[in-house]
Amino acid sequence: MAHYRPHLKTAKDARAMRTRKALRSAMLKLLGRKPLDKTTILDICETAGVGYTTFFRHHRTKESLLDEIAAAEIAHLIGLTVPIAVTQDLRAAGIALFSYVNEHRKLWRALLTGGAEDAMRNEFVRLSRKVAATRVHINDWPPPDISTILVVSSTFELISWWLQQKKPLPIEEVALIYARIIIHPHVRSDRIPPARAARRSRPR
Repeated sequence: MAHYRPHLKTAKDARAMRTRKALRSAMLKLLGRKPLDKTTILDICETAGVGYTTFFRHHRTKESLLDEIAAAEIAHLIGLTVPIAVTQDLRAAGIALFSYVNEHRKLWRALLTGGAEDAMRNEFVRLSRKVAATRVHINDWPPPDISTILVVSSTFELISWWLQQKKPLPIEEVALIYARIIIHPHVRSDRIPPARAARRSRPR
């Protein structure tokens, strides 16, 4: 019986995907131990089990690798953030947002403390503008572009602050801050949830 042999290009693509995944995993593992400026490309390669020259087939610098990781994570999060202006339940959307971050808490901490904060913020704004440009805007003021920037920047600061707390607020409470303080000025008042007490369940 003949053995299956993948097409050469397919095999190369699969190998490249495994290599890129190994590099991303290695970078995140190292960021959990030390900041980016203390991490070398050689460290990344050794941790990933990848040859030094192979690294440069995929990335020019360690910063470009970090940017790729940040962009992928923001792309996952953006679907929960930009549609917030048209949702029927802002508080529920906030809970979904912070639940996602909480589920990936170690990853976000590693990115934000390891040197990817600017890359994540810039990618967040870029993708938010791109998606927001395709949507019908609820309000004429403030202008949609600055409205997007303000919402995204404030959201990012709230996430950063929340992750740095030794005893973080329960997800429902931080979601309420998000809905009432960050989203409130940019949507109709009838979409704002009541300021009722949040359930005291802290994130794990």
